[in-house]
Amino acid sequence: MSFFISPALAAEAPAGAMDPGMFNILFLVGFGLIFYFFMWRPQAKRAKEHKNLLANLAKGDEVITAGGVIGKVVRLNDDYVVLEVSEGTELKFQKAHVAAELPKGTIKSI
Repeated sequence: MSFFISPALAAEAPAGAMDPGMFNILFLVGFGLIFYFFMWRPQAKRAKEHKNLLANLAKGDEVITAGGVIGKVVRLNDDYVVLEVSEGTELKFQKAHVAAELPKGTIKSI
């Protein structure tokens, strides 16, 4: 019945072959490093930058919200910011929805 078993499968592994368990561990470590550097780390960096943006908001700053509304900060408190979007028109937003701070004079140039 030995004609069903290939001689190559019956032979021992070459001396320089890597242990399959070791290969699996290296594969998982490599996958973890890829996950960290391409997904988790950039997201944590963006979250930190956004937190600093919200902490440094001040009256008179020109900002854009996540919905695309551009305005000048009139009032703010811990959770909300009031933006003047046009002469005499003020809108209240949650502070977390401020996406970016614009350079001074951006609203007048539009």
